[in-house]
Amino acid sequence: MSGASKKDVKVVIKKQRWYLGGIASAMAAACTHPLDLLKVHLQTQQNVTKGLIAMGVHVVKVQGITGLYAGLTASMMRQLTYSTTRYGLYEIWSRMLRKGDEPLPFYQKAIVGGSAGFLGAFVGNPADVINVRMQNDIKLPVEQRRNYKHVFHGLYKSGTQEGVLVWWKGVSMTSTRALLITFAQVACYDQVKQTLLYTGFFQDNMITHFTSSFIAGTIATGVTQPFDVMKTRLMEARPGQYKNAFQCFVYTAKLGPMGFYKGFVPSWIRIAPYTILTWMILEQLRRAFPYE
Repeated sequence: MSGASKKDVKVVIKKQRWYLGGIASAMAAACTHPLDLLKVHLQTQQNVTKGLIAMGVHVVKVQGITGLYAGLTASMMRQLTYSTTRYGLYEIWSRMLRKGDEPLPFYQKAIVGGSAGFLGAFVGNPADVINVRMQNDIKLPVEQRRNYKHVFHGLYKSGTQEGVLVWWKGVSMTSTRALLITFAQVACYDQVKQTLLYTGFFQDNMITHFTSSFIAGTIATGVTQPFDVMKTRLMEARPGQYKNAFQCFVYTAKLGPMGFYKGFVPSWIRIAPYTILTWMILEQLRRAFPYE
């Protein structure tokens, strides 16, 4: 491997500002929010009746183009809590484990990434609950709609009417999904990028960032979709609809094997661009605001 390649690898493992991941994630989420909203609509269908395009047309017809951005404030708050925590912990813990300029072995990246995602989901679950509810409100009968004005109104209204524990509704599914998706989005990205740089054919540039994030986003979609479906159902459910996560699992299983993969296409379309945008933005933020 050439000296230039070694230098590029060092760029990957140098210290970074821990909070930049949350900022990059929020910026990416603002761009991909309509796809996230359509994914929620597709996952909460009782029967598979509409596809991605048909659902998008339906939302626009009923609510107008702004309907595609329902729950945007909650989505942004979710990223600023959930993603700031998981990216921040991954950076801090990786720095603690790293020996000099040597990169971590993949198994350590996987453990650190999964653990950071698990804890990040717990922190971000309140905003996630409000996000799902705001996105899905249009599908409820008028008399049953929650009509949250924004994320803070949703947190206040849900907390006073249902108790603050409702903010962690579905947290078991959220945390499990976040463990897997952070492993894929962060640890896999880190490993793929490192591997590409070691070949000597790639430089630490936007082409490498795009390639690494595309692969990481694809892995993330595949491993998290079943948990994402159940998380959405648990969060959107009315009180008493499901006794626990297992009952939700049984209900979803009765829909057939594809019941766990409802909204897979929009999930991939959302997660892959979201992952790509997050890392493309984050890499530029790292260069603009170096640690040292």
